[in-house]
Amino acid sequence: MLKAFLALEDGLIFEGESFGAEGETYGEVVFNTSLTGYQEILTDPSYKGQMVAMTYPHIGNYGVNEDDEESRHPWVEGFIVRELSPIVSNYRSEISLDEYMKKHKIIGIQEIDTRKLVKHLRDHGAKKGVISTIDHDPKSLVKKAKESRSLVGVDLVKEVTCKAPYNFKDPLTRGFEWGGADTKKKYKVVAVDCGIKKNILRKLNQHGFEVDVVPASATADEILKRNPDGIFLSNGPGDPAAIPYVIETVRNLIGKKPIFGICLGHQILGQALGGTTSKLKFGHRGGNHPVMDLETRKVEITSQNHGFVVDMDSIKNEEVEATHVNLNDRTLEGLKHKKHPVFSVQYHPENAPGPHDSDYLFQRFYKLVEENS
Repeated sequence: MLKAFLALEDGLIFEGESFGAEGETYGEVVFNTSLTGYQEILTDPSYKGQMVAMTYPHIGNYGVNEDDEESRHPWVEGFIVRELSPIVSNYRSEISLDEYMKKHKIIGIQEIDTRKLVKHLRDHGAKKGVISTIDHDPKSLVKKAKESRSLVGVDLVKEVTCKAPYNFKDPLTRGFEWGGADTKKKYKVVAVDCGIKKNILRKLNQHGFEVDVVPASATADEILKRNPDGIFLSNGPGDPAAIPYVIETVRNLIGKKPIFGICLGHQILGQALGGTTSKLKFGHRGGNHPVMDLETRKVEITSQNHGFVVDMDSIKNEEVEATHVNLNDRTLEGLKHKKHPVFSVQYHPENAPGPHDSDYLFQRFYKLVEENS
């Protein structure tokens, strides 16, 4: 196997083995605690600008298939695992993870101490890093990591959003039969694509919505000209403060149509309502984060992928209230407007593979649209 190195900006170096493509890649190094779903992680546009380390040690055992892709191609800058499975065994597999990463020119490193790496990121925060199969000089690699692009203040949405509007109709039903809403009528939703995942679009279809997807650059007037019954704000990568044009669009839509936001969409909505966002030390990424719904007092296990958070105390509007809170660190996980039909959550109720505790939020959006139509 070809030798590979991972270097962090603060000087921590790991030597391992290369898999996937060869070369050199840069990004913010973060970790994900999910046990499965590596293909969904690779193809989630929210990971643009980041290199992902998996805490689960054995990755790649069930291969890759076209149905499980969350977007048109992988977006991660690099992939870090303890051990790449040499065997692929699943009836749905079409290609191995190693072959898939070679095909899409994604660089990976394995056979490193991912527990040490994750503990370091947890204690010292997410760090800029580099993975290289061509440069084996530690000083050179650390220098490159320090000089690489930060996520703060960078508009990554423009790099992942769609180029033109399109209509989404779910071609895939196998494996996505859970929790469908009892819908008597189809409503039209315009989804603002800041890096939207396919399963969000599938869930909107399954819960009674026809979906038009528009680029993140679409203005409020352009969105309203499509005469939607509701508006959806998608997930996406990077710093929400770096996309003021989307925030301004959403500010001009509040009170006009029902709005539902997820992840970056939640952060955009929070800023449109007068709040601010800040960067978390190491973020929330994985499929096992406990969140309490403050209205029902129920706890749901959620999927999360975000490095920034809305500061609820920064929202001075008394008509805005918190609806969900993270039980690990008490950060804001959801909000709503008391007067206007507007709500959002920081986590991912559409996640595939699971957990599916939060599917009710799509039904809540349907009822909100129904009541305001």
